[in-house]
This record gives sequence, structure tokens and C-alpha cells, in this order.
Amino acid sequence: MRKILMVAALGLGVALSLGGCHKKEAATTQQVATVQRPTSPTDIQGWQAYLSQVVQNNMQGVSASSPYVYFVPAGKDAMDVAERQRQLEQVQGVVARTVLPGNMLAFGGPDSALTAKMIEDSFKGAVAGSFKGVTVLFIGDKADDAAVRKAVAPTSATYKFVQM
Repeated sequence: MRKILMVAALGLGVALSLGGCHKKEAATTQQVATVQRPTSPTDIQGWQAYLSQVVQNNMQGVSASSPYVYFVPAGKDAMDVAERQRQLEQVQGVVARTVLPGNMLAFGGPDSALTAKMIEDSFKGAVAGSFKGVTVLFIGDKADDAAVRKAVAPTSATYKFVQM
């Protein structure tokens, strides 16, 4: 339950922070501190802040106000495994129904290989060309980039990769 709330909080945080992106402000430049990648896979607040920032920095070409953000937990305990399974089923459902153009699906978490596997498994049944105009963002390790890119390519989604 805690992890479901964490995913919801991450999505809400991204949505709220992106909500202000459309407001025109006077030519005021603000210094925004860069959030560093957390070193601990259990630093949930740190991961939320880090992933929110990466998603915000990669919203170019996305017209929807709030992206679909999936935080893939690391860990091998029963709760983490169950949470990843629930997320996989959820994402598979989203992929099967497709997503409207202008939207983004963003994936990240402490374990790049687990995140990559979830994306690959989610897109196995995707219809060719079904994600044209949709951006898929993978925040992970370069070693996992090619496999995820290959899994997403048949959908015609705009694929973005950000090195953690």
C-alpha cells in the first residue's frame, strides 16, 4: 500500500509541478537546484524528486499536462515483487488500450534492469504504430537502452532515453 501511495504521490508531484509550466511570467530567470540521483534504492523521497526533475526536463513535444509516471521499485522482497507485478499489469493494460498522442509514459527506478524488463514486458503485445505521437521516456543505464528502444520501436512512439 505504501508503494502505491508513493507512485501516486510521484505522479501528483509531477502533475502539480508541470501545472505551472504553462503560465507566462515576466522575463524572470530562476535558479533551480539540480536534484542528484539518490545513492540508496530505499530513498523514496529522493527518487521521487530526482525522477520528477528528469521528467520535467524531457517534456518537449508533450502536450498533455501530466505524464504517466511509473516508479519501478528495486528489491527482492515479496512487497517489491508484488508491486512490480501490479505495475506491469497496469502498464500492459495502458499499452493494450493505447495512449492518445501528446502524452508521455515515463519509467524509472533504482534498478535500471528491472525498469527495462518491465518496459519490455509491457510492450510485447503492443500493436504496431499504436503510439504514434506518444513519448516513452526511459530513465536508466545505457546498458539497458538498446533493449528498451527495440521493444518500443514497433509502436512508433517517440523514444527518449536519459542516463541515470
